[in-house]
Amino acid sequence: MKLLIIESAGKVETIKKYLGKEWEVFATGGHIIDLPEKSLGIDIKNNFEPKYEIKPDKEKTIARLKSLAKKADEIFIATDPDREGEAIGWHVATLLELDKNKLDRVEFNSITKEVVQTEIQKPRALDENMFDAQQARRVLDRLVGYKISPILCKKITNRLSAGRVQSVALKLVVDREREIQNFVPEEYWTLSAKLEKPNQKPEFKANLTTITNKKIKLHNKDMMDRVINHIKDGEWTVTSVKKTVSKSHAPAPFTTSSMQQDAINKLGMSLKQVTACAQELYEGVTMGDEGKVALVTYIRTDSVRVSDEARVNAKKFIIEKFGDEYYPSKPNIYKSKGDNVQDAHEAIRPAHFEKTPEIVKPYLSPANYKLYKLIYERFFASQMAEATYNQVVAEIECNDCQFKVTGKTPKFAGYTAIYQDFKKQDEEEPSQAKLPDLQKDDKLKLLELLPEQKFTKPLPRYTESTLIKAMEENGIGRPATYTPTITILSTRKYVEKDGKALVPTKLGFDVTDLLQKYFSTIINVDFTANMEDGLDKIATNKENWRLLISNFYDKFLPQLKVASGDNTVFVEKEPPVVSDVQCDKCGAMMVIRDGRFGKFLACPNYPKCKNIKSLHEDKVVAKCPKCGKNVLEKKSKRGKTFYVCEDNQDCKFISWDKPIEEKCLKCDSYMTVHETKNNIIKKCSNESCDYMEIIKKQPQKQDDENQEYAENNLIQDGDIDE
Repeated sequence: MKLLIIESAGKVETIKKYLGKEWEVFATGGHIIDLPEKSLGIDIKNNFEPKYEIKPDKEKTIARLKSLAKKADEIFIATDPDREGEAIGWHVATLLELDKNKLDRVEFNSITKEVVQTEIQKPRALDENMFDAQQARRVLDRLVGYKISPILCKKITNRLSAGRVQSVALKLVVDREREIQNFVPEEYWTLSAKLEKPNQKPEFKANLTTITNKKIKLHNKDMMDRVINHIKDGEWTVTSVKKTVSKSHAPAPFTTSSMQQDAINKLGMSLKQVTACAQELYEGVTMGDEGKVALVTYIRTDSVRVSDEARVNAKKFIIEKFGDEYYPSKPNIYKSKGDNVQDAHEAIRPAHFEKTPEIVKPYLSPANYKLYKLIYERFFASQMAEATYNQVVAEIECNDCQFKVTGKTPKFAGYTAIYQDFKKQDEEEPSQAKLPDLQKDDKLKLLELLPEQKFTKPLPRYTESTLIKAMEENGIGRPATYTPTITILSTRKYVEKDGKALVPTKLGFDVTDLLQKYFSTIINVDFTANMEDGLDKIATNKENWRLLISNFYDKFLPQLKVASGDNTVFVEKEPPVVSDVQCDKCGAMMVIRDGRFGKFLACPNYPKCKNIKSLHEDKVVAKCPKCGKNVLEKKSKRGKTFYVCEDNQDCKFISWDKPIEEKCLKCDSYMTVHETKNNIIKKCSNESCDYMEIIKKQPQKQDDENQEYAENNLIQDGDIDE
């Protein structure tokens, strides 16, 4: 038996199908070894040696893995093809005592039959440099998180966290908000003229551009009135007409960042939903008799490279579907932006060109279908010919005031036959209305002057989409970090959403101000971007990871000492609100406190009295199937919902599934219910009974349909930026 070790359980079925019966495929479910959860886990005095330990929730996983490894004739590691995957593979090899120089590391850039069967024949040794780069990032983030977070808690409030990347992203949001708050609008006026060529249609508008061929800004109504009085009775003459063919080049195929931005902007998806849907499309979806099929290539990449094979196949597809003229005379080759792009992977593209969005639609959720369609169309658009437009630019003059009008009409669709670039709602598009046949020296008739008062506007607040773009442009983080970084800003309540805009809370301002007071040389864009460069150099064996950490810590430690030794309270903590509920253990009036999972009641005499209660009355959901009393909905300490009989002294009924007052039609046991995005599922509580009812929900609006998946699937610890 041959054993292949991967990360995600979602890919087991697909890969095993492609490899055959002699293979066993086992998923680790992510990291099995990591830094400890409740201590720093780094021996600073011993050259920053990490103290790894087995994750508590992975003991059973490791036991199964070791059992399979003992039976295996050969063992291969095919964790995800990135630094994080290399680290997981390294820890697996350490745990199983495998030779790390042996050629047993396999990379799958997509989970297709061709890729899996080809790449399994081309294993390499584990890459220690890539592992060291991930290890350095993990140590850096742990040092920042564990050393700074307690200072935030001491000086502001409890349960706060700082992060090397997270806190810089928050600073971007806070700085932008302050720019908006301090912005002073300036008045200005624009002028357009509605004109027509006598006896010819259509009417059209031309915009004032210059006066006496010089740009001038009209600051107020008086200036505008003088211009209007100067030209209202003047003669309107066409001074020049230029007819050209303009071109629009196809956009590059998707990277992680551009995919996230486009999906947020065009599809109205949340960042977390884009991430979840992309992962499902990469791991595979069940397609009838075919079983599980992966639909896209690896979805964490900052490269726009396309393989030669994919380019050749795309050409064939484009010519067959659209015609020869839709393929460029020379293939479109794209270069990735920046010097630090990880070019190990291709751009994001369909894994099977023949599986069009309409073919796979019956097997996909609405959100997955929309994202797949976007990826599919963007890729083929990237390989297609330019779109061309007939453009007419006419300049018109009246009493030394110059106006301009541009007419733009499609000539050849090119890549726009399959894909349209995103345009913001307030973005002005060139007019596509036809102009009359304008010629130089034509006389025009003024129909109306249209002055408009305007005011300058500050830069808009960041959205999830524009914050991703800013992080990418500034070199903050990498493809795998955008989602968890932005997500934690909301989960920690540093920002909140106003529509799509990210608005810093008072807490977000306070945290940023404190970090800038004590750690401004570390929590800033330039330092974070330079640190990312250093991590890239470690991955290519151009820098030693321990030296990078040491240089960082030499700068960090003095700032840490100043911040820790300063007893100034940065933000006065408000006293807790006293409730009208009496502690049933010591008699004190309980107070309302904030916890990880929301507000709760706590005894003010803590730690002498540790009594806590739910802030809200427990909700009655059904009658107890055992004793007939009320079943209450409660929350666990970790925020999970469970159901328990109100008589918890004599009746031991407890369930994670919500009981309902219906009996199973097969065995007469009580039924339970839970909801998914599309269905209400009722099933028998008796594990030996398979009775189930599935009720389809009515179609919901986009916002309801695109439910965000649980935040704790993205990030747990405040110190982790990736």
